Amino acid sequence: MADRFRSSREVIIRTQAWAEAAHFYGSTLGLPVTYRGKSMLGFETGAFCLYVEKGAQHGPVFEFLVPDVQGAKLQLINAGCTVEEEDASHPRCYIRDPFGVVFNIGRPRPGS
Repeated sequence: MADRFRSSREVIIRTQAWAEAAHFYGSTLGLPVTYRGKSMLGFETGAFCLYVEKGAQHGPVFEFLVPDVQGAKLQLINAGCTVEEEDASHPRCYIRDPFGVVFNIGRPRPGS
């Protein structure tokens, strides 16, 4: 049985130029900071929440929420997707679909 995939409002980018990105999104675009961590900032854009993380650069990562992450991961792999990055401590499971789009699959947060 296929899991129901539902997008969240979160998009994450990663960059080595973290301070410059923080200045650009916070000062140049004037986006309010909604999350501040040691290696990540969150900005409210109105339509979505943009997270900027310190690290090796990659393109934007969208997020889909599912009731069963492992089941969804297997379903996606069987459909031709590949796992790009996985880290249970965040939790993070980045999937690249057959058309090049990268997204995280995660569980819905309480109250969402």
